[in-house]
Amino acid sequence: MVFRRHTDNPILTRADIPDVPPTIVDATSVFNPGAVKHDGRYLLLLRVQTRGRETHMMLAESSDGVRFDVRPRIIPVDGLERIGGSVYHIYDPRITRLDDTFFVMFAADTDKGCRIGLARTDDFERLLLIGLGDGCEGGAGDGCDVRNGVLFPERVGGRYLRLDRPNVKRLESGVTTGDEIFLSESDDLKSWRALGPVMQGRWHYWDELIGSGPPPVKTREGWLLIYHGIATHLSGSLIYQAGVALLDLEDPTRVIARGRDNILEPREPYELVGQVPNVIFPGGMIVDDYDDDGFALPESRVLLYYGAADTSVCLATTTVTELLRACRV
Repeated sequence: MVFRRHTDNPILTRADIPDVPPTIVDATSVFNPGAVKHDGRYLLLLRVQTRGRETHMMLAESSDGVRFDVRPRIIPVDGLERIGGSVYHIYDPRITRLDDTFFVMFAADTDKGCRIGLARTDDFERLLLIGLGDGCEGGAGDGCDVRNGVLFPERVGGRYLRLDRPNVKRLESGVTTGDEIFLSESDDLKSWRALGPVMQGRWHYWDELIGSGPPPVKTREGWLLIYHGIATHLSGSLIYQAGVALLDLEDPTRVIARGRDNILEPREPYELVGQVPNVIFPGGMIVDDYDDDGFALPESRVLLYYGAADTSVCLATTTVTELLRACRV
């Protein structure tokens, strides 16, 4: 077993979301958080859904990483009103600390499809939009349907890097998705260029469709990446699971190792039953300990925050060593 579920799961449910009238009253669900540790506090940027199926971001704080208090306010994204066109939903935030600033990548549903938004913040009181930057195979640019963007926690070769997932496959339900993670680069965090594919889904197995989870973690052995995989071939049911891979530090398009099996799959009632059944969706990961050069210590505890059945927030723990070992199994 790579991950151990916390005994208090789910650690956040709709009952923990305070009303923020008139926008949020009696929230329907909370799931798919981004996570970061700052000044000894554990922070989760939550995806909160209303009864009207609108999505908003709210912040939860904790001193131990388990028991969280949710601030009774919506986190606004300043600048969305200037982009032109409609933004219907913003969701699935991933948090990266880079150059002493917090950056938040999120999905944004627009008239042009799903796009990747990037914002920055110093205090999580509000987010300042940098842009809705796209980057797909061939440099598709504006209008490209792309999701699951995660920003690397440092520049590589002087460039900003992100992982993303072009939505180029359409399911029977009409939903667009993808089976390939790409690496993109930027000089200014606004315009992005696709560098090439990183890894593909493995058809007929557990990770046919894939997308990045939390931002990658730097280890001495490579960039440690947790991703989600979807099995689509089981009697028409979609099963979301988590897997792990190791990318080269200098060239993250090169996969050093990739686990054969999933490292976390839906098994508990709160993962099997909910708004979207059979879902584990990893979005936030906190590694407690790093060395002086910024590499995660092998013995460090790892806290993975994930959405369960698109309904609640759960926590599972492991160590860096166990994740590195799982890459090679």
